[in-house]
Amino acid sequence: MKLTLLRNATLKLVYGGRVFLIDPDFGSMGSRRSFTGRAQNPMVPLPQPIEAILDGVETVIVSHLHADHFDDEAKQAVPKQLPLICQPGQAETIVSAGFTDVTPLDRDLTLGPILLTRHPAQHGTGAVAETMGPVMGLSFQAPGEPTLYWCGDSVVYPPLLDAVAVTRPDVIVTHSGGALWDETLIIMDAEQTIALARACPEAVLIATHLEALDHCMTSRKDLRAAAEAGGIDAHRLRIPADGETVEITAR
Repeated sequence: MKLTLLRNATLKLVYGGRVFLIDPDFGSMGSRRSFTGRAQNPMVPLPQPIEAILDGVETVIVSHLHADHFDDEAKQAVPKQLPLICQPGQAETIVSAGFTDVTPLDRDLTLGPILLTRHPAQHGTGAVAETMGPVMGLSFQAPGEPTLYWCGDSVVYPPLLDAVAVTRPDVIVTHSGGALWDETLIIMDAEQTIALARACPEAVLIATHLEALDHCMTSRKDLRAAAEAGGIDAHRLRIPADGETVEITAR
């Protein structure tokens, strides 16, 4: 597998002979409102032109409809005929934007040799999670590939830990920016990311969703320092820069 972090949660994944684009947010730097007054969002530019990002993409995955996961620019730029996978209840909205091949993923989906499985995720806790709305995690399995578990916009909570324990992934992609909403954590921060690494000692973690939105309070430097203090080395926790590709082979 080859995973390229483009910006925030936008990923390009080469897996099982297929090229996926995950949570496309193509907005220009500073084009959306601030959440905290620190800066307009996104706070950083895309590391590649949109045309280069879309080159070779065969399947699009949209975890949920927040703008930093599927924005207006992406809705315009992504070819409407590309197969697009979303969570139940959001297909109609995506179809209304002109997309013609939309599949809500309720549980499992087979794409050639690849098995995709939807898993629970929770975008915060309590009333804030209700405000954020439904999100999803996803696992990828294919012969000759490492099993990949993508947590999505989720905090660490018991159903996620249970799903990871059942899946036993080789690679876990986390959203680790410590975003806050009404002073409530809505994705993992450094402490939760390290806790997940300890709970899955055989997995390599790849941390994303960092340093692109003004309500994300955990930096790459913060996360690396917490990992070092917690005995999690740089091989076990990868923290790619925007535009960087991580390649991992099956064990």
